[in-house]
Amino acid sequence: MQLDHVSYAVTSAELADTVQRLGADLGAAFIDGGKHPRFGTRNFVLPLAGGTYIEVVAPLEHPAAESAPFGQAVRQRAEAGGGWMGWVVQVNDLAPVEARIGRPAGDGHRVRPDGVDVSWKQIGLIDLMADPSLPYFINWNDLSLHPSVGATSGIQVSEIAISGDRDKLVSWLGVQGEELIDSVNLKWVDDEDGGLTSVTFQTSNGPVTIE
Repeated sequence: MQLDHVSYAVTSAELADTVQRLGADLGAAFIDGGKHPRFGTRNFVLPLAGGTYIEVVAPLEHPAAESAPFGQAVRQRAEAGGGWMGWVVQVNDLAPVEARIGRPAGDGHRVRPDGVDVSWKQIGLIDLMADPSLPYFINWNDLSLHPSVGATSGIQVSEIAISGDRDKLVSWLGVQGEELIDSVNLKWVDDEDGGLTSVTFQTSNGPVTIE
């Protein structure tokens, strides 16, 4: 099972400064990802090695940010002080996930500044809001438009620190074995708020952990 991306949520007022700060920490520049019309959010992304990326996302003053699950999750995390909102797993077929969860996936899309419309299906945002240690699942309609395409930094996610119930996560992922996510170590920590507490990246200057 593959890590697709990690999401860091902030308010719109904090978006530019956060993108600059995280980019400086990692030694690479984020690019403007555009807006999510159905979610009432916008993001900046940093393509990473290994088919993953970082998303810094903020809610907009838009009704969808109050009604769409993704918009709600972003606003909830941003208004709680900001930081890591969650992590996302890429799957080739959402049907088994839909069967396990008991509801259909929803459509998502993002319009890049160059006008290209990037689209996907996703499921699990409602569950992430209830338990932030759980990832949600994504299936891209066109992998040639995946945000990691063209990554040049060589930066790679090496470890994700999570506070939560490991058995619940294993059941949620529907996988078996010790390595739940390919090439990424899951570190279990205690944190009263639960969820994704930090992400460690391998960079040209060594490991960098962002909390």
